[in-house]
Amino acid sequence: MSEVFEVYEHHYCELSANLSSYCTAATILDGEQKKQKISEIKSGLDDADGLLQKMDLEARSLSPSAKATLLAKLREYKTDFNSLKNESKRLTSANANLAARDQLLESGMADALLVSNDQRGRLLMTTERLNQSTDRIKESRRTMLETEELGVSILQNLHQQRQSLLHANNTIHGVDDNVSRSKKILTSMSRRMSRNKCIIGCIVAILVLAIIFILYFKLIH
Repeated sequence: MSEVFEVYEHHYCELSANLSSYCTAATILDGEQKKQKISEIKSGLDDADGLLQKMDLEARSLSPSAKATLLAKLREYKTDFNSLKNESKRLTSANANLAARDQLLESGMADALLVSNDQRGRLLMTTERLNQSTDRIKESRRTMLETEELGVSILQNLHQQRQSLLHANNTIHGVDDNVSRSKKILTSMSRRMSRNKCIIGCIVAILVLAIIFILYFKLIH
């Protein structure tokens, strides 16, 4: 679900709850106090309408599956908004017509109690939606924190692996240096052995020639 939509939804639920309480309060007020409360309700309805438009735009920008779910929720909020709007119109009409208001005060106490119960039920429903929206936002934040911690852990592991590779690379270079030195030593030893073989071969050849020379002189004499 879109986090932007959830933020708009959270704000709308808060505003709807406030408007419901304003409507309930306006039914028991009169005079300037009631006018001021109706003015606050109208201003809140304008803000609520703007939030619903933003929620509609955000929902339609998502994938088809997510869009269908969010548009279904949006229809419920629009129904709630229309109910608040009708309640505002009723209050405005009652305030504009003083005689009708007096008649309602005299003979409509039962209706006022009925409206109050209806508003209370809507307020409870809106409060429940607000709590659900708050829980979803908290869950989204918790998921973001867990993802961030996982990313940090992965980066730390990658850093450790990089250090291990660098250490292994240095070790390999050290082994290459040792192998090069060993190769040079073996080459030097091989050359010395070849030189010694030549020297020994020359000495043996000289000795053989000397023996032959001695035997030759002995045979002659």
